[in-house]
Amino acid sequence: MERRKFLGMGVVAAAAILAPMTKLNAVNFRETMPKVWEAEKSADAIKALFGDGELKTTDKIKFVAPKLAENGGSIPITLKTDLDIETIALFQDANPRAASVVFSVPEGQKVDYSFRIKMRQTALVTIVAKAKDGTLYTTGKEIDVSIGGCGG
Repeated sequence: MERRKFLGMGVVAAAAILAPMTKLNAVNFRETMPKVWEAEKSADAIKALFGDGELKTTDKIKFVAPKLAENGGSIPITLKTDLDIETIALFQDANPRAASVVFSVPEGQKVDYSFRIKMRQTALVTIVAKAKDGTLYTTGKEIDVSIGGCGG
């Protein structure tokens, strides 16, 4: 009897783990949009990813990053918003390539992401988010880097 309970719980656990994976429609932006990753300037990378649409500055995207990064090799970034976002990306002009990260947001999910980036020098970091209705929102801030994280 105990063995049956154990096996039943294992099946339920496996289903719980695999079920969310079946609904993910992640986009590999490096394969589908290589020009984004080749761009050396943020403006070029933003245009390659989002086109020529108007960027609306907003305070509805909470962008948390240190003003001074003592080590450019590991800069903590947090992005949060309640906007209905389809894609959100981070760009900077400190490294040889401007695009740092692009997230495809699953249907019905809210953005609450924390991650780390590398920057070799002080630069403006720009966040661009595309809403489900096609509106492009942006926010950004300059991050001062004391010690470069890309060999600098």
